Amino acid sequence: MIMSGLSGNELYCLAQKGWMPGNIVVGNSVHSLGVLGSLTSGLKTLSGGEVHNITSLITEGRHAAIKRLEDEALREGAQGLTGVTSELKSISGMLEFLAIGSAIRHDSPEGEFFTTACSGQELYCQLDAGYQPRHFVIGNVAYALGIGRGLTGALRMMTTRGEVKEFSNLYNHTRHLALERLEQEAIQRGCNAVIDINTRILPFLGPGVREMLMVGTGSYNPALGALKTPVTSELTGEELWNLTRLGYSPLRLVLGTSVYSIGFVGGIAAMFRSFGRGEVNEVTRLIYDARENCLAHIRDDASRVNADGVIGIKVFVYELGGGLVEVMAIGTAIQKNPRVSTQSDQLIPQAIIRDRDTFFDETTPGGQGTVSAARSLGRAVANMAQGG
Repeated sequence: MIMSGLSGNELYCLAQKGWMPGNIVVGNSVHSLGVLGSLTSGLKTLSGGEVHNITSLITEGRHAAIKRLEDEALREGAQGLTGVTSELKSISGMLEFLAIGSAIRHDSPEGEFFTTACSGQELYCQLDAGYQPRHFVIGNVAYALGIGRGLTGALRMMTTRGEVKEFSNLYNHTRHLALERLEQEAIQRGCNAVIDINTRILPFLGPGVREMLMVGTGSYNPALGALKTPVTSELTGEELWNLTRLGYSPLRLVLGTSVYSIGFVGGIAAMFRSFGRGEVNEVTRLIYDARENCLAHIRDDASRVNADGVIGIKVFVYELGGGLVEVMAIGTAIQKNPRVSTQSDQLIPQAIIRDRDTFFDETTPGGQGTVSAARSLGRAVANMAQGG
């Protein structure tokens, strides 16, 4: 009996490419940070920046869980894993790294075993667009804001209205560092593309420590040729297919972050204005300036790779507290490429139909619905709820 996390639409799409479902498989690894690691991390949080020993611990734990996931799938005779997720959970002060995916088999035994973050529907789109999956890849950075860096920023917050460069530089550095590590892992796997990238910012056990995590599917597209730096994209499977059909290929995931402060004087002015009804011009202008600065960052990134444009731009605004606002923009730089093409003239409907949730837990705070366990296990990392 097959116990699969794949939905009916996913099964149909994969069957068009000769793939059949296997079982849900799981891999895990439990780690302890240790007393020495905790002390080192505590000292590092004073100065801010990357906490290297935590980054190493998380990286080792995630890869160990994925390796065990692969081993279990291979024992079951699978030729691939789809919908792979990488999670981190806390258990009695220890860390459990958990990897879950749905095994699949092909009607032809040829080809190397692969792992992919995408759903069955997205895998169909990627295969049809010429992207051959090879391995689930990770790029991450554990970082702390730091007391010293925070004090400098706090002083600037009180005296200056506008960008707090100490914070902006830290956030931009961690995001780009995670992307570079994702690219390096893809290169080691013989890939010339990383697609279906999902970006998350996760809290860690230590005070003021977060993990910047990027995961995606390392792939190879013969039409792209040999590349020094692999193509990176956060486009969905159907978006990637449509882009390929139009004769374009992604170049690089581009992103930028700006952290702005309203300033002490501006804060007082805004406070008095908020007593009345109407627009608070100081805050309006603050967020507008931060958004424009973010878009300038991704425009510069795209220009450096000679892109024809940036698509799929998303802008996120977060209130960090204390009069600070973070604005992050992310998108995919693209370029005209006459060598790329799709195998089919159009996508089948099952590849673009979104699966409907059928289980809801009304007892959770705010009445938030949750999908059934079996279906959630088969979902791509791109559909996981983003961490704060």
